[in-house]
Amino acid sequence: MSVNVYDPVEVATRVDQLARELEDRATTIEGHVDRYQGRGETLRWASKKFDEYFKKQFAGFGDNWCMPVVDAAAERMSVLGFRAHGEDFKIDQQLQRDWLGSNSDLGSSEAFTMQMAAGRAFSLVHPADSPDKAPSVTWEHPQTAIVDTDPVTGIDRDGLVMWRDDQWDYATYYTPTHFVKLKRHNGKQRFEDKSRMNAQGGWILKDDEEIFTEHRLGEVPLTEIRNKTLLDEEPLSDIAGVAALQDAVNLVWAYLMNALDQASMPARVAVNADVPQVPILDKDGQIAGYQDVELDELIKEKIIFLPGQDARIEEWTAANLEAFSKVISQIVEHIAAQTRTPPHYLVAKMINTAAESLNIAEAGLVSKVKERILYASKGIKKTFRLMAAARGASAERIEVLRAGTIIWDNIQYRSEAQMADVGTKLKSAGFPTEYVVEKLVTDPVQVARVMKMVERERTMDPFIAAEERMRQGVA
Repeated sequence: MSVNVYDPVEVATRVDQLARELEDRATTIEGHVDRYQGRGETLRWASKKFDEYFKKQFAGFGDNWCMPVVDAAAERMSVLGFRAHGEDFKIDQQLQRDWLGSNSDLGSSEAFTMQMAAGRAFSLVHPADSPDKAPSVTWEHPQTAIVDTDPVTGIDRDGLVMWRDDQWDYATYYTPTHFVKLKRHNGKQRFEDKSRMNAQGGWILKDDEEIFTEHRLGEVPLTEIRNKTLLDEEPLSDIAGVAALQDAVNLVWAYLMNALDQASMPARVAVNADVPQVPILDKDGQIAGYQDVELDELIKEKIIFLPGQDARIEEWTAANLEAFSKVISQIVEHIAAQTRTPPHYLVAKMINTAAESLNIAEAGLVSKVKERILYASKGIKKTFRLMAAARGASAERIEVLRAGTIIWDNIQYRSEAQMADVGTKLKSAGFPTEYVVEKLVTDPVQVARVMKMVERERTMDPFIAAEERMRQGVA
């Protein structure tokens, strides 16, 4: 929708709409993030009384499989550079310097983790000029940012970033041409102030701010890094399907821990014997009487007394707890299959395994990462365009960047022996040296460094230099 940035009421109304949408999705996002971090675990399908007992007896215990499911893919997504359309051999050096200078290599890594855990993350190229004129990029949490995208054109129409302190909610509203900073009272004070209960949600201009500030980026500076969708506006979380299995694992663990505490050691029963007693002493230290030992103390020692005649000792052997561990292992195998996470990421039992076997085991993960890279590329491309616009790039240059290519690090791990074998075969097949180096090294900075070394060797070795001159037809 189009908003007149010169109209304070219209801007405040639109900001309130976006703020409400952001608050509506906050609970779902928080649940996914808590799952990833292993927080807020509950024993689903267990009785309330058992849940309370377990939390008291084994406080802090939990088994978190959501984190490795996300990390297995996110750790293989690393942006190394950007190549503009039509520039087959040239990496945009300025964009690469700005990417590294703004610590976007670190920020994007965190964003990819959040993309898969919560379904979305955000980058923000700040529209205001920095002191050194370099683009300033931050990566925003999905609970604090929202972008509205035209469903027909796929172009971002506007966006909002929100944060709060003890008294105020703050928001910066972005359009393709302007940005506006606002604030409102939060919490109880906000709702008690009747003068602010209006269509604008109580939003007013931030202190000492103009109604609008124009920027030169040409697009909404806020960009969504979105995960897989089903042809709708709701990206999926990679751990949404793991949640039920995660709860099942923790429930079985709870039963196992309880059994370890109660039945993992042999229990003894004293049948037809009097319950042991302890003396009661008076103030002078003399025995004044006797009292039975507390039942709780006997249970801790795995002893039960049944009073009567003809006393004898019986024993129950320790329980076999292997059934619990088998169930947990089977659930973990289901998690690996459903999320395309290699088994050796979840169960460390692979010893002296051949490299080829590892490649086969990781085939599903590699395909998954390729898919996630495809989803993330749209947002990362826009981020690079905004960084170029912040440097003052022309419209023609921006259009060339629009169809550019992101350079990603290798997503498949290979041993040095495998890489050397690949390089030898590619070279023997006639591929140029630079292409072979790109396949093996990937990082554009290191590729340029290696090619300089190759050129230096060529000029220093008289035989190589002579061969090169003959090849070029130079006497």
